[in-house]
Amino acid sequence: MYFLTTEAAFDSAHFLSGYEGKCSNIHGHRWRIEAKVTGELCTDTQHRGMVADFGDIKRDLRSIADSLDHTFIYEDGSLKPSTVAALEDEGFSLYRLPFRPTAENLARYICTLMDECGKAHGYEVHSVTVWETPGNCAEYVK
Repeated sequence: MYFLTTEAAFDSAHFLSGYEGKCSNIHGHRWRIEAKVTGELCTDTQHRGMVADFGDIKRDLRSIADSLDHTFIYEDGSLKPSTVAALEDEGFSLYRLPFRPTAENLARYICTLMDECGKAHGYEVHSVTVWETPGNCAEYVK
């Protein structure tokens, strides 16, 4: 069994609704994502000797990171509808999620998105690690 790992990064803001502490306020991170895929070596002519094409894996992860980059990530229902409307009216990029945007939940979410990409490009996702800060990360293993 082989493992391939690639990474991408994005900048975004979030807050943790209902949390008692500093993270209840809007703050930003330079998030780093590592995606690990697994499989056996391919035998077809194009991909012979590869588990998957690194270009496909990198492109898929980069696309996910780009969709989150320079956005305000928030949990559905954590802001008043009038607040969301005002932010949208000002032209801010918002990314609504059905869960609290913790590193743990983002790791699971991104793993699910990568899994969908993997089905299209012939790789299987093993895990996704989301680094919230250089010293703190959450890993979700499928």
